[in-house]
Amino acid sequence: KDFFKRLGEGQSPKYLWIGCADSRVPESTICGMQPGEIFSIRNVAGLVQTTDLSVVSAVQFAVDVLKIPHIIVCGHYDCGGVRASMKNVDHGSPLENWISQIRNVYRLHKTELDSIRDPNKRERRLVELNVLEQCINVFKMAAVQRKRVSTFEDPEQEHTLPTVHGLVFDPATGELQKLKVKLGDYLEEYKGIYSLYSTETTPVEAPEELIQQGTFEDDQISKW
Repeated sequence: KDFFKRLGEGQSPKYLWIGCADSRVPESTICGMQPGEIFSIRNVAGLVQTTDLSVVSAVQFAVDVLKIPHIIVCGHYDCGGVRASMKNVDHGSPLENWISQIRNVYRLHKTELDSIRDPNKRERRLVELNVLEQCINVFKMAAVQRKRVSTFEDPEQEHTLPTVHGLVFDPATGELQKLKVKLGDYLEEYKGIYSLYSTETTPVEAPEELIQQGTFEDDQISKW
């Protein structure tokens, strides 16, 4: 009764999880969190398409209404959506329309991916690059940019929020790893294309340690 009483009092999650619909990647189980602690969006391959009203609306609700400070984009190895995108076959509409976005990720990183001879390693790398591109798509959203600019200009805010984190989960080992990339570098490179609001300087990413607030401890991030 106490459990449901607490749920009935509302939610105040610190994290928005954008991940794959794969049944082996349940965010609350992986993160060791309880209902009400993590707000989630799940679809095939964890894509963030700015034309997908379901995703865009959920992100806007998360940052504007729930005031969530951390957005996690999590991919996983052995992803069926990523694997399907690497096959030159028509998977049928609407699935083919959906995974064509992953084919676009491959196109953007074709030189690197084509240089990887081992097909399994190439697939794993595409999983990682897909997470990177979905993180960039999160930054493209007007709701996210508005919130980041407002917190950047607020003298009482120590960091620019929301912070976006790219993670990759391995169902075979239980390891949840941070993507080895500095998203701030991409923000600086692409601001002339995607920035919708102007500031004197580019809002920077908060320190990576911020993801370790609350129940997100460093040892949990490395392995669940």
